Amino acid sequence: MKVAVIGAGGQLGSDLVRVMSDLDCIPLMHNDIEVTDEASCIAVLTRIRPDVVINTAAFHQVDACEDDPNRAWTVNALGSRNVVKACEATGATYVYISTDFVFDGEKGAPYVEEDVPRPINTYGVTKLAGEFYARCVPNHYVVRVASLFGVAGASGKGGNFVETMIRKARSGERVAVVADLYMSPTYTRDAAVAIKYIIESRLPAGVYHVTGHGTCSWLEFAEEILRQAGFGIHVAPLTAADLRQKAKRPRFSALLSSRLPSHVRRPWQEALGDYLREKGHIGS
Repeated sequence: MKVAVIGAGGQLGSDLVRVMSDLDCIPLMHNDIEVTDEASCIAVLTRIRPDVVINTAAFHQVDACEDDPNRAWTVNALGSRNVVKACEATGATYVYISTDFVFDGEKGAPYVEEDVPRPINTYGVTKLAGEFYARCVPNHYVVRVASLFGVAGASGKGGNFVETMIRKARSGERVAVVADLYMSPTYTRDAAVAIKYIIESRLPAGVYHVTGHGTCSWLEFAEEILRQAGFGIHVAPLTAADLRQKAKRPRFSALLSSRLPSHVRRPWQEALGDYLREKGHIGS
């Protein structure tokens, strides 16, 4: 099986390449393919002729999307449409990586694949549009992930939340984290394993939620990071209103899969421990 990974240098993309190293995996960086250019997508993917195309490319700086909605739409929505055109030309299966931010967070419980999306910010709107484009390909998987942390760090975000917490703790900075937003922390290595499982098992086309098992607030996530890393420091609670962010965030955007077997998900706390060991923050 030949798999092309668009955005292979990113946090999730790099783990997809590592996890799929036993396949014929083709990593595509930004200088290899431009998702905002239909001709580039068709030319590159026609030349490669992959069986599966995984599109991790995204403009995912949520507040920046509010400042530049045209760019958000071009990358997240039209970028998906352009990859769709290439998949249609080559007959490839399309895997579009989406987000928990397609939901409004008002359910008060983890969202499953059957729940109706209702985004409340530009990022979520454009990612949902990308999902709709993905469904134009008969063989498609829309994979929603959330609150990612991975060894490569997030492009454009300067690392990830775990590294930020450890850096602040080491430098003696005050650590204050929002306590009233809830989500499902997700180790990108685990997400990559689950995506590989979906592809290799040839599961039915459609939407799949791929996150760490469990729900927590960002405050609880920070406390667990610092506890496992051996820092006995207090984390001060903040509210979402305290942050004064441009984009509204869903209050409760945890995801749960009703379509994947339990063995492809594990508690986020366990995954966090593996991440901390891989990064050398704790011993093996």
